[in-house]
Amino acid sequence: MDSRIGYDDDFYAWTQEQARLLREAARERLNTPIDWEHVAEEIEDMGRNDRRAINSHLARVIERLLKLELSPASDPRSGWRKSVREQRAAAVDALADSPSLKSHMDLPFAFRRGRGFATDGLGQDRIDERELPVECPYALEQILDEDWWPTNRHGLE
Repeated sequence: MDSRIGYDDDFYAWTQEQARLLREAARERLNTPIDWEHVAEEIEDMGRNDRRAINSHLARVIERLLKLELSPASDPRSGWRKSVREQRAAAVDALADSPSLKSHMDLPFAFRRGRGFATDGLGQDRIDERELPVECPYALEQILDEDWWPTNRHGLE
């Protein structure tokens, strides 16, 4: 039985397996002009790019959720909600293509980055950085749930 991971089943896992297999082939010293190590590295990098992207999507969702929750401003809210929808969809799509990426989602890292992004924007609303939570107040399920939104502290929709 073939236990190899399929390209269409989990792209990230496939890239990691292919890189490993290419390195094994390189060690066998096949007489071909292929630059095995660099080919393996490039394939591995494709998977790493997906891993970075999923954490970037999470950071952007967290940034906008914090703004939606904390900001007293009513005008940019629809843009923030649209951005949350887009970033959630991108994250969900990436997970559908590569389920193994779920184990590489780094919520503490994404929160620190998203909090930093939110701090800049909320500063314009006179929200001090100390008013932002120190740890992520949202569960991963909430961050990815297209129907979940935080309650605004100023009663805005």
